[in-house]
Amino acid sequence: MSAVSDRLPTFPWDKLEPYKKTAAAHPDGIVDLSVGTPVDPVPEPIQKALIAAADSPGYPTVWGTPELRDALTRWAERRLGARGVTHHHVLPIVGSKELVAWLPTQLGLGPDDKVAFPRLAYPTYEVGARLARADHVAYDDPTELDPTGLKLLWLNSPSNPTGRVLSKQELTRIVAWAREHGVLVFSDECYIELGWEADPVSVLHPDVNGGSYDGIVSVHSLSKRSNLAGYRAAFLAGDPAVLGPLLQIRKHGGMMTSAPTQAAVVAALSDDEHVRVQRGRYAARRTALREALLAHGFRIEHSEASLYLWATRDESCWTTVAHLADRGILVAPGDFYGPAGENFVRVALTATDERIQAAATRLTT
Repeated sequence: MSAVSDRLPTFPWDKLEPYKKTAAAHPDGIVDLSVGTPVDPVPEPIQKALIAAADSPGYPTVWGTPELRDALTRWAERRLGARGVTHHHVLPIVGSKELVAWLPTQLGLGPDDKVAFPRLAYPTYEVGARLARADHVAYDDPTELDPTGLKLLWLNSPSNPTGRVLSKQELTRIVAWAREHGVLVFSDECYIELGWEADPVSVLHPDVNGGSYDGIVSVHSLSKRSNLAGYRAAFLAGDPAVLGPLLQIRKHGGMMTSAPTQAAVVAALSDDEHVRVQRGRYAARRTALREALLAHGFRIEHSEASLYLWATRDESCWTTVAHLADRGILVAPGDFYGPAGENFVRVALTATDERIQAAATRLTT
């Protein structure tokens, strides 16, 4: 076991524990803005769908029910502008994190292969490469990478942690470059429903991919849009030549979404109203936090989408973490997401209205 765990970096969140204790000692309690975990209720129609499917004694299928696959294809066409999406273009997964962590292994990558991801990125992209014993490289512009041995290119728009959105023109250029060099593109689009100052575009859009899904797969999650982080509900959409073998591998590995969760996803993707309501909650929280951070002397970069504000006081991220912890506010240090984040902190919008207001008050008084 140690041979596997030794390949992995230290779990970054453990480093925050002393600052969490400091923040928790605040007389009015901690405001935890360090993790992007939903705090609002699961919408009632989704809960009802889950309950109605609770009597599910048999094994679920890895590919999902036909009703689930119908819901995935309809949503991809309605929301992403994809065209000609069939059941063979979609695959349910058990939350997006397990996919990110195990994809290089499931693709059969190893020591002679490279996995690329953004310079500032979700740490699990690197973890996935390490688990497969593959090399990894961080990029600013993927088209400047040496394509030799590059087998998997991760895109992330809207970005975690920065909230940056890749334009349609940028995505089109990257997809064309990847196809020219035979590089498989996986686009993490888990925050695509949460654009504020930009309208995120999927690699599945025909303006980006030219009407072909060859060599591209997008990753989607219901954790943020529908408050389903506890359900572990996500899915892939894209190239059937990639998803077909992944389906077979995942069958052998028993990587199946529970039957009640599958029913809940059908309900969630069939209803846009709860997404509109949740967006409204996050928009109000974003405005309150953004104004308070700016008033406190922060500068905010990117952050045009997603559930985070990428903020800096032009000092070490750990100095900023300590400064805010003294005010009872816990945030994530930017270097969790790569050395390029050493002077930034990631401030999550995922706290109750009352806690967001408490943070804003502490920052402006």
